[in-house]
Parts: sequence; structure tokens; C-alpha cells
Amino acid sequence: MIPAVFETAELIRSFGWTKCFASGPRVSATRVVFVGLFVIGLAMLSGMLVCPKIFYPFTWTALVFIFEPINYWTGRPYFLKELRAGDWRTLISLSLGALVCGFFWEMWNYYSFPKWIYHIPGAAFLRIFEMPLLGYGGYMPFALELYALKNFVWPNGPRLESNA
Repeated sequence: MIPAVFETAELIRSFGWTKCFASGPRVSATRVVFVGLFVIGLAMLSGMLVCPKIFYPFTWTALVFIFEPINYWTGRPYFLKELRAGDWRTLISLSLGALVCGFFWEMWNYYSFPKWIYHIPGAAFLRIFEMPLLGYGGYMPFALELYALKNFVWPNGPRLESNA
């Protein structure tokens, strides 16, 4: 999964139209913000472990809230550094890369046996293959989790190239 998302994100980032995301709104990423993200991430993870039927959506977001601050504090790469400068290309490329991969994964799942059949409380409508439309939204934070985890485990590994 990780190579598929990163390679697709790299392909998307290679398109010229992504340059328009190189100078977008700047995100204030201060020490207080990182502490807040970390606390929120721990609360999300705790909620998910205590009441998974209610807090299952945190599966796709808790780790990015935990590992992005850890990467900042330990000097590893983190995507909020780019957002501080107004460069949204990594975030957009990863999000779209995960959506493209998710589309193909769900397409292949649809005709497979056995297969995943999703039962998402409150969101089980407008299906594309077996996945409800709102379920595809989970792929975007999933890509950011993969990026944060990759930077934590392999900080000097390959990165999305800047086409600036």
C-alpha cells in the first residue's frame, strides 16, 4: 500500500497544474499547535480503543495527529513545515494519490471473492463499488498517516520531489 500511494502521489505531483498549490494559505504551526495536535491524537486513539463502534473514524486520523508532532520534535520531516510556507503540493498530491489508489483497490475488491463489504453507520449510501462515497474520504488522512509514519520510521528515505 505505501509504495502505491507514494508512487501515485509522485505521479500527480509531476503534473504542471500542481504548481498552483506551491503558494497557498500559510498554516500557523507553532509549538502550542503541535502539543494540541498530540493531545488530540492521543484522545482520538483512546476513544477509538475504548468505544470503537462510535469512534471508528479516528482510525484514519489519530496517528497523523500523534506522529506529525513527534516528527517535528525529533527533527524528522513533517508536512506542516511545507504548509507553514504555504506549499500545499505534498498534501494535495498525497491526498489525490490515495484517492486514486483507493478507487482501484475498491474496484478490484468489488469483483473479488472473498471481498470487503462495508457497513459504515450513517454513511452507507451512494456506493462506488462496495465503498460508500463518504468512505473514500478516509483515504486522504490515511495518506497523511502513511507519510507521517514513513517520516518517523525512515526519515532520510525518499521524499516527494519538488517541481519548483
